[in-house]
Amino acid sequence: MPGYVKYFIIVVLAALLFVPFLGNVHLFDWDEINFAECAREMIATGDYLRPQIDFQPFWEKPPLFIWMQVASMKLFGINEYAARFPNAIIGILTLVSIFYIGKRIVNEKMATWWTALYAACLLPHLYFKSGIIDPSFNFFIFLAFFQVYLLRFAERRILHALLAGLFLGLAVLTKGPVAILVALLCFIVYIIANKGLWGYKIPHLLLIAVTAAVTFFSWIGLAILVYGWEYGTWFLDKFITYQIRLFSTEDAGHGGPFYYHFIVLLLGCFPASVFLFQYNRKRVTDNEHSRDYTRWMWILFSVVLILFSIVKTKIVHYSSLCYFPLSYLAALKIYRLSEDMERLKKVVRISIAVIGSVMALAFIMLPIAGANIKEIAKLVKDPVAVADMQAAVSWHWIESIWGILYLGVIIFTVWMLKRNFRTAMVTFFIAQIVIVQVLILHFTPKIEAYSQRPAIEFFKQFKGKDVLVYPLGYYSYAHLFYSQKLPGANIDTLDKYELLDTTIAKPVYFICRLNKLEEYSAYSQLEVIGRKNSFVFLKKKQ
Repeated sequence: MPGYVKYFIIVVLAALLFVPFLGNVHLFDWDEINFAECAREMIATGDYLRPQIDFQPFWEKPPLFIWMQVASMKLFGINEYAARFPNAIIGILTLVSIFYIGKRIVNEKMATWWTALYAACLLPHLYFKSGIIDPSFNFFIFLAFFQVYLLRFAERRILHALLAGLFLGLAVLTKGPVAILVALLCFIVYIIANKGLWGYKIPHLLLIAVTAAVTFFSWIGLAILVYGWEYGTWFLDKFITYQIRLFSTEDAGHGGPFYYHFIVLLLGCFPASVFLFQYNRKRVTDNEHSRDYTRWMWILFSVVLILFSIVKTKIVHYSSLCYFPLSYLAALKIYRLSEDMERLKKVVRISIAVIGSVMALAFIMLPIAGANIKEIAKLVKDPVAVADMQAAVSWHWIESIWGILYLGVIIFTVWMLKRNFRTAMVTFFIAQIVIVQVLILHFTPKIEAYSQRPAIEFFKQFKGKDVLVYPLGYYSYAHLFYSQKLPGANIDTLDKYELLDTTIAKPVYFICRLNKLEEYSAYSQLEVIGRKNSFVFLKKKQ
């Protein structure tokens, strides 16, 4: 089969996995709605250089991913599908890149295993159907590392240095200086492990740094040119301060233990994660180029995992850059096992059995719990949780069939692993991809009905209307995106709490959670106009 046909097949299959049904469920607070709202406000104001939230300057992220969403919204309209479409494209490009790199580093068989494995992992797959920033950021970093690897062995070193700098700069333009931090730490560890530069030359490394800087500062420089030096210095000051705060404090209550990301990767990257247990200290017989790339992947995996385990703020996607090296290392072992180069360790079979069974049990119990949620609510003491459990969601025990079928595949896989490894893994990968689709398309909308849907439906009724809508007692971006707040709608310098005591000509609506109702009932000018689940809807009397 010609090479281009294989790439075409990957593109088609990836598109079928990632592109359909992106608007199947509302965007989730905070991250998804945060970036989508930045894109919407760019379109609403026509200001494409300065990210904004609530039409106020937003300094937490650079604008590259937001620009991608703007382009998507110009194409598909301002909606969930458009907000998630850029990551679907990144997903397609990721699988194509993985196949190309795997083929170049090892061979086509290994590349095929790697591509299939990446598509079969829960979180990597899920993120390509999301509107968060990390899949794009991770993709650019991954490409930068590949170019740095090629810089040591390839002939056109200036080209690879330029591409490495370009991709690194795009990563910074997507998420910020954490890209530089990760790259520097990994390169330092690589030099220490290799006891020297070994093939890397200072001029090429400087070229990478200059190209990355030019890529990033092309945006900030243009913004300074248009809006003045004050904007550039203000943004950089706020941006750097925010990054330091993320590393040194538990931002927005997102804390966790040191081992947080170890658990996230073990479960979220199943089944790839369990094949790391297949590794031992025995020296492999791969050629120098392959060994060097494997060393890079181990370094990238370890640096990212340790770095974000140390960082105080713990959020699931902070360790998502590990997906690339983890899946590569796992695919390398799967390839060797499939070619009878190694014997499967017992710990891998046990891990597949245990983790797979736990996940299957979760899929089995979720519909059963949903069908009996009123009985479960009687055992819960939190009034907010009890109120959310009253959501009108249709569950039936027959939906547990998905979990039962998945459990059957786990049992078959574990039984078949020592008899026909390839058949076991192919069956397992197909089942894994199917169960991820079931989770995204069938179960996620039902879960969303308990968490945020009443609030979003409340906000959507104000779309295009000259009113003010605010959440009270909790933080959200949903009221901005789903009411499609108009530019200039802010009332001078008043915040939402000052509005409670100020006479306003236009209608003002609020939303709070049930546990905050008593606090806001003290304001006589507020009247309750409705309730749904744990959300209470209020209007300011005029």
